[in-house]
Amino acid sequence: MDDQGTFNAIELGRYLMQVRERSGVKQGDLAKRVSLSPAVLSRIESGERAVSVQEIQDILEQLATPEAEELSRALARAWKVLPRPSLDHPDQECLWLAEQVAVELAELRDKPDTPHAFERRLTEYIEELKRAAALLLKRDHQIALIGSIGIGKSTAICKMTGLETPREDGAMIPVLEVGGGGVTVCEVHLRTGPEFGVIVEPRSDDEIRQDVADLADHVLKGSGGDDEDGQSASESQGISKEVARALRNLAGLAVQRPKGPDGKRTTVDPAKSLAEEFPTQREFVVEVLTRMELHRRDRRDVWYDSACGKSPKAWLRETFSDINNGRHPEFTLPKRIEVVVPEQLLKASDLTVRIIDTKGIDRNVARQDIEGHLDDPHTLAVLCSGFPNAPGAEARLLLERAKEIGIRGLEANAALLILPRPGDALAMKDDATGIPVENTEEGYELKAEQAAMALEPLGMQRLAIGFYNANEDLSTRVQEFFIERLTYARDVFRDRIQQAVTGGRSLLKNHGEERVRAVLRDAGESLRAWTQIHSKVPSVSGHVQENLLAQIQNAYAATVRASVRREGEWPQLSYSHLIGFGARRLAVLALGKAVEGFAEHCKILAATPRYAEAVSLLAQAERVLSASYEELLRKAQLMGQTEFKDALRADSSFWQACISEWGKGYGYKTRVAEHNRVWFDDEARRTMEAELLSLIEREWTRALQGVTDLLEPSES
Repeated sequence: MDDQGTFNAIELGRYLMQVRERSGVKQGDLAKRVSLSPAVLSRIESGERAVSVQEIQDILEQLATPEAEELSRALARAWKVLPRPSLDHPDQECLWLAEQVAVELAELRDKPDTPHAFERRLTEYIEELKRAAALLLKRDHQIALIGSIGIGKSTAICKMTGLETPREDGAMIPVLEVGGGGVTVCEVHLRTGPEFGVIVEPRSDDEIRQDVADLADHVLKGSGGDDEDGQSASESQGISKEVARALRNLAGLAVQRPKGPDGKRTTVDPAKSLAEEFPTQREFVVEVLTRMELHRRDRRDVWYDSACGKSPKAWLRETFSDINNGRHPEFTLPKRIEVVVPEQLLKASDLTVRIIDTKGIDRNVARQDIEGHLDDPHTLAVLCSGFPNAPGAEARLLLERAKEIGIRGLEANAALLILPRPGDALAMKDDATGIPVENTEEGYELKAEQAAMALEPLGMQRLAIGFYNANEDLSTRVQEFFIERLTYARDVFRDRIQQAVTGGRSLLKNHGEERVRAVLRDAGESLRAWTQIHSKVPSVSGHVQENLLAQIQNAYAATVRASVRREGEWPQLSYSHLIGFGARRLAVLALGKAVEGFAEHCKILAATPRYAEAVSLLAQAERVLSASYEELLRKAQLMGQTEFKDALRADSSFWQACISEWGKGYGYKTRVAEHNRVWFDDEARRTMEAELLSLIEREWTRALQGVTDLLEPSES
């Protein structure tokens, strides 16, 4: 029910129709029972006719099924504090229980004689219920598959979702284009929709101009000897091979490999021929952009039409390949491709699930598009690994970085998916006896134990581990693994609500007893003393730029070049993301141990018999400080991202100095890193870092104040 006390007619009609159909009652028969014409009932179910609560209750009474009774109860509820869930929400009862407690808490809080400390506790419980309810209300989830190039993510996705189409020889092939890695030009999202289609979020014209400039560098002079990694121009990440391939196709400059008179293939590169005609970068870029005719490539979506003569999935495969490779005449270079299919991708009936095939990791895991998935409670970050080296260096490093900046809940929001190849599992031997395993499942179990042991130094030995051999295993194996992880994440949301409900009820029950208040004052003194002892933020040795400088040295030289050309904003090496990471890391280094210490202090007090009546207060204090700390980390990260990004964007001389280092030979990354080091050591940047530390101090003071506001005033 909305604020006006009426229901959305479309939502109500649609759900009413579902309840009726599941009851086995035909529309005409139900219309007779409630004295309505079939036409009127049809309009009600389609949402074309508004219906009163009494009318709908009469209809539900005639259906007389448990589901109809549940809907009747849902319609009778008036939501005052929490948002009303959709009528088909599976957690209606859980959310309604939270609403009832929230209403009681709000009524008590709003009484004029409510003491300040008690009012703060009531308010905190209400806010906690709102936060927990928001997590549970949202039923849109994502599954992001993350892993190195060529690990087999795309193949696994297509196999598990049935997105395959037969070749001429009858063999099934994936709808998404796959190969030896480095095939997809951007992140690919798969979701359920009304029909088969492809939606493209395009790169901007400015982004494409920068991409073409990178291509020009490689065509005109290759890496110029700057890439001390020993990688060729086509292999390094300044211009990835999939982007270069798409750009060439967009401009009609694809490499040709015709057969000569002797039957041998020769390589013909039209781009190199063009470079001879237009030898400067500016001329080359203008010519390539002209050939692309970007003004004509303004289409953003395309949908299956049976008149094409192909099956839907065959059409989807061909269309995706054309757009991904820059061969479709109406589409520009994509920034994100969304594949829509009229089928449920994951058999999780109560949730809407989007599957994300992320860009493969090539050397650098410190990417915003990847690391952001690990900090989203509604995204299951699936770290993919090959079988022999599981859990894989990329997965370990991503988890290590996530813990380094204080991301919690990884056991609920992340999982490891090992992708064996045929024969991998059966090649396993018991470490103690050297005896080979007897079957695939035993091989999986043994590898899972080894992977868990490898994750133990990170404290992630309980991370969920799944296996999926796309060539041999049933798709239900990985489907069930993903559903199990999403169910666990939803259970965590429910537990949050239950904790707040239990604490709120305890507070409502005992708030008037003087004996309880005496215990709360006593426990409060201990908490107050802790906050006073830890009121100062300890100094740390470190700076916001350390991670950025490390990544510059770790990246390909061409990747650094591409980032510098774009004033630091390049997906493979983003200055703002890395500086934000560094800022958040400083906050964790300064306060992480203190927050852990407070949680331990609260647990010790809660385990002390004389503080039995204060258990609810202690648990609430711990959650309040934890929530405030997470907010502090987000603010520190955001400040690092925005303040330094603005300063960098304004300093054109800095970027020009970095740009000028290209073409001077070996040591390019070291020279650029030195320019960065000097820039960050400048007094103006030290002042900015000092402002960041001041923000951390202010937010810490506010966090501690949030705890002390919960406490009963001392008797002194």
